[in-house]
Parts: sequence; structure tokens; C-alpha cells
Amino acid sequence: MVFRTQRIVVDVPGEGMMALPSYVSELTLASIVVAFAAVFLISFMKGAFGGGFSIVGIPLLSFVMDPVSAGGLLAPLFIAMDLFALRYWKPSTWSRPDLARLVPGLLAGIAMGYLLFRVLDHRAISIVMALITLAFVGLWLISGAKQGVRERSTPKAITAGVASGVTTMVAHSGGPPLAMYLLPLGLSKEVYAGTTSLFFTVGNAAKAVPWLLLVRPTGSVWVLMGICLFAIPAGVLSGWRLHARLDQRQIYRACYGLLVVTAIELLWDGISGYLV
Repeated sequence: MVFRTQRIVVDVPGEGMMALPSYVSELTLASIVVAFAAVFLISFMKGAFGGGFSIVGIPLLSFVMDPVSAGGLLAPLFIAMDLFALRYWKPSTWSRPDLARLVPGLLAGIAMGYLLFRVLDHRAISIVMALITLAFVGLWLISGAKQGVRERSTPKAITAGVASGVTTMVAHSGGPPLAMYLLPLGLSKEVYAGTTSLFFTVGNAAKAVPWLLLVRPTGSVWVLMGICLFAIPAGVLSGWRLHARLDQRQIYRACYGLLVVTAIELLWDGISGYLV
């Protein structure tokens, strides 16, 4: 893989334009294949679980572009994934009472993340979110990995929405806070996935413009974005078919397992960021 040095221009709120050094890959066959595979994997997760676990596909992009460019690439692609996923996660799968509590916090969190993008320490956020997520899964395991049913809580929902908004804006990792609120509610697997899907449809639409304002994608990134669009239909459909084959217990266990994977990835990103 051949890399060229480039400076990415970032428009930081309150600070004006900043030029950040980065390494962006040439648009080679290898970079196209890797990015295509990453977008397919993220789309697959959206089809299978409704969204929230997109971070599992992001490490692949690190082989062909830096995290800032990856954010600029994925922001519009997330919208395309969400719109296609809504073909399967129809209104009958949405938990409206939960969305009414979660979405306001989500939008507030995205706004906070955008305004504080320059100030927030992304590494510290990743580490804290990873530790909280691992603790949540640990408590679930201590309880015998049983799926209880918890009552809805407006304060907890707003907190989860805000946390998800901030983390999805700064690190594309808004899934853990939402999962930590929704999983204990004991929703059916279809309603869990559908609610998650619509939640991130709103969130990704809201953060697309701020991300494109923060990061001005280069011409090669726009071309790569267009190519990766073709990975979305197959990825979402494949994930949805897997969802249909798994029962309620398997889906929930898979979600908890993916939370562990997400937490490990966040922990690695945070710690390695301090070591560089």
C-alpha cells in the first residue's frame, strides 16, 4: 500500500480553519477493496442488529485512511445505509415510547459533540465508554446472562441519548449507550433492531452536515464513497437474513458479545492514542 502525506483542512467551531497532517491512501485497487469490505461489514451490522455496532468495521478503514478522513467518508454513507435498512425495519418495529425519550437527548448530544469537537479528548472518551460498557456486560454475566425486564426511565433514556449523541459525533461509536438502555427493557428482537435503526437514522442524518463541515473530503474520498455505495444493499440484506434466522436469545447474546468487541476496540483506540 502506498501512502502520500496530505493536510486535511478542518473547520473547528470557534477556532476557524485548521490544517491537520494525515496520511491518506492513493485510490488503488487495494484501498477500494478494503473500504468496500468495511462498508459491507457496517451495512451487515445494520441489517442484523439495526445499527449501533458500526465501529466493528471501522478498523478496516485504518489500513487505507486516517480516522478523520474515515469520518468524512462514512458520514454520508451512514445515511444511505439507514435509508436502505428502513426497507426492512418498518414502523411496526419501532418502539415509539422509547424513541420519544431517546431522540431529544441524541440531538442535544450531537450538537454538544460538534461544538466541543476541538476541546474533547477523544482518547479519554473512548476509554471511559469502553470501561462503562465492559462493566455493563460484566453485571449481565454476573446475573447469569439472563434477560430481565426493566421499567422505562425518562432520565436514563435522556442520559443514554446524550451520551450516544456525543460519542457518535466524535468517534462513530454511539451504540453502547443506546444498547445499555434498550437491552434491559426486554424488547422483542424485531422491535429492538427497528428502534435502534430509526434512532441512528435520525442521528446519522443530524451529524452528516456537521461532519462534512468539520472535514472537507478530498476528490479521491468522494470517488471512494461512490464506489462503496454498491456494498450497502448486499450488506444490509445479508444482515437482515441472519437476523431472521436467529431467535430472541441468540440475538441478545450476540448484542452483548458485540458490546464486548466494541469496548475492546474503543479501549485500544484510547490507550494507543496516548502511546503514539
